[in-house]
Amino acid sequence: MVTTESMFGYHKKVIYSLTAYAIFAVILVAIAYHQSFPEESLLPRAAEENKLKWKSLTYDDSQEGGASTISVIDDGFSYTLSMLLNEQKDYPFAMGEMLFLNSQGQPGLVDLSAFDTLSFMAKCSPESTLTFSLFTLDKNASKIDDARSDRISTRYFHCKSEWQRYDIDITRLETPEWWYKWYNQALSEQEYSLARVKKISFGSSIQSPLNVQSTISIREIVFNGKDWSYLYTCAAILLASGAMLVAWLFKAHSKYLMKEVKNKLQKDRPLIDCEHLSLESHRDKDKTAILKFLAKEYANPGLNLEFIVRALGINRNKINDILKSECGYTFSTYLNKLRLNEAARLLTENKDANVSEIAYSVGYKNVPYFNKLFKNEYGCSPGMFQHGSDHFHAKTASG
Repeated sequence: MVTTESMFGYHKKVIYSLTAYAIFAVILVAIAYHQSFPEESLLPRAAEENKLKWKSLTYDDSQEGGASTISVIDDGFSYTLSMLLNEQKDYPFAMGEMLFLNSQGQPGLVDLSAFDTLSFMAKCSPESTLTFSLFTLDKNASKIDDARSDRISTRYFHCKSEWQRYDIDITRLETPEWWYKWYNQALSEQEYSLARVKKISFGSSIQSPLNVQSTISIREIVFNGKDWSYLYTCAAILLASGAMLVAWLFKAHSKYLMKEVKNKLQKDRPLIDCEHLSLESHRDKDKTAILKFLAKEYANPGLNLEFIVRALGINRNKINDILKSECGYTFSTYLNKLRLNEAARLLTENKDANVSEIAYSVGYKNVPYFNKLFKNEYGCSPGMFQHGSDHFHAKTASG
């Protein structure tokens, strides 16, 4: 079946629609992906870009009678701690703190609930096991003006002499038992709120080297998060819009296809009705007999050229010559056109009829073969033709 100008227009619409949908999908997925994986950088510092503002502080055991020391170098790109743990105190310690600031530049609380991981690069000289700590205000124990009451949640990591990336799950930190004891809290209360974070720190542990000047270099400190709801919403939108696009394309395809079928039927009607034209212009006995016999017996599944030869006693070559000269088709092609034309009429007039029954009624014992011939002739399956016949008739009537 030759594609007409109307179907060419449909194919252009399909290409434009799919291209627009693909562009829309790419943009939507990019936005959803960006929103699904939020991140906020502490280092390197960029005054206009960093939403989390902070300042450096230090804390060591010298403030509690010890002799340990620590200093910080913060150049905006890296965070370097230089510390010396002195065993004068039973449990010496030192830490560098990053105290969060509010919009006025004063100490304040930040909401880190959108994040689940802190990633950073670090190296130490000498190697050491260090502590990462996160300080939050606990609703049951903490007081805003008492730094000692801050809930401390920690995680240990081994810092090597070469740069290495670390990813710390800030949702699964551990609070030391002494904090529960000091503030009379149940050990079973392991949850802490990331919505009220005061500061974070990097510091020593009980396995850090003593009486040795240690250098800890940290860079690329970034909070990372995951929120799958954006991707789920994106998928739902794409599925819904994709389904609507498919439905629209299917409807448009049916519309254009019915135009094609209408043109095809109008084009073939004179050929299908060539029996009447032949009888008017030729009175030859053989021609009349052949055309009448085919018009009467086309629904016989056993009808073939040999069957007509035996029934009419006419030479098979003459039968083909008559059909070729009168209708422009060979016997088998003309017979199929008769059958398919009748099948199209039955499908149009009998909306509830079974396709198999119609195939049998016009002489086809093999339904898949009938479906193939019908689609080759009209460009659509018998079922689609049957369901689209209302639209076809409406267009025919308006035409």
